This record gives sequence, C-alpha cells and structure tokens, in this order.
Amino acid sequence: MKLTFSALIFSAFIFCATGPLLAATMTVTEYAKAPFGQVLFMRHALAPGTGDPGNFEISVCATQRNLDDVGQQQARDLGMAMTSAGISFGAVYSSQWCRCLETAHLLDQGSVTPLPGLNSFYQGIVPRAATLQSLRQFLAGLDSASAPVLMVTHFVTISAMTGMSVSSGGAVAYDIETGEAVEIIF
Repeated sequence: MKLTFSALIFSAFIFCATGPLLAATMTVTEYAKAPFGQVLFMRHALAPGTGDPGNFEISVCATQRNLDDVGQQQARDLGMAMTSAGISFGAVYSSQWCRCLETAHLLDQGSVTPLPGLNSFYQGIVPRAATLQSLRQFLAGLDSASAPVLMVTHFVTISAMTGMSVSSGGAVAYDIETGEAVEIIF
C-alpha cells in the first residue's frame, strides 16, 4: 500500500490531535513519581519449575513449588528497589500460594493479606472463571483515589487481567477504570 504525502500528513495530524499513546513500559522510578493505575500486579519471584506437584495442598508449602535462594534474594532486591524509589502502597495482597506469600513478605512493603482471587488456575486447582470473577469484584470495590495496591500473583492471573506477560518478579501497573496496563521495569 502506497501512501500519498497528504495521507501521511493527515495521519500525523490525527496522531497529534488524539494525544500521545500510552507507553508500554515505565521504569520503577517513573512509576514512583507518577503511579499509573490503582494496582501493581507482581508475579512471584523465581520458583524453579512449572506448575505444582500432584499432591498440592494450599496450606502445606512442602507440597508446592517454592522460591529458591535466588528467588528469595530477587524478592528482597525488588522490595528494596521499590522502597528506594519511594513507592508507597495502600495495601499488599497475595495469592494464597506459598511462593506468592513469601515473595510478598520478602518485598517488605507492608502487611500482607491473602486474597483467593489472586490464586493460580493454571492446573485447575481453582476454577478460572470463578477466581477471575472474584478478583474483578474485589478490584471494583477499590477506591480509585487511594494509593495503589500491590498484588502478588501468578503469570496466568496477570496475563488474564492485563493481557501482558511478565517473567518471575515482573510487574504490571493496571488501571481498573480503563483496563489499560503498563509493564514496570526494575
């Protein structure tokens, strides 16, 4: 398709008239200065492997995939980066999985509240639709004028809510009113 010069000028005018597009990423420093959205979803720190063992029990960490030493240090480092940047959260929530709870505690960003809506539905341990509905209902009840909340969860939950994929320890800022999401780079 060949565009004429006038078509290019018109396209540039439309882009400028509608304002800048939302950046796909922000640094943690940029986020600290101007937090985006009401939620910072964070994937748990490094827990080698995938999924959970067949004998999984939510209240028994020995039956789950857990953080290793590298993951524990990663969580502490991420927490220090948030603190150094001056980020403040109104609350901290976590999936009930041990790797998420441990990540949330090691981040040291405040008291951690387990939230079933953040649980992993990857292997069908909890039902996908009901879990996401629970999370959406919880998010709908958040005060959009309050400080952002930190939610430590799983790849599948972040992806389902934001459409974005992040590695272990990765984070996505999410606006509950618009559904827009921005990856936060540490």
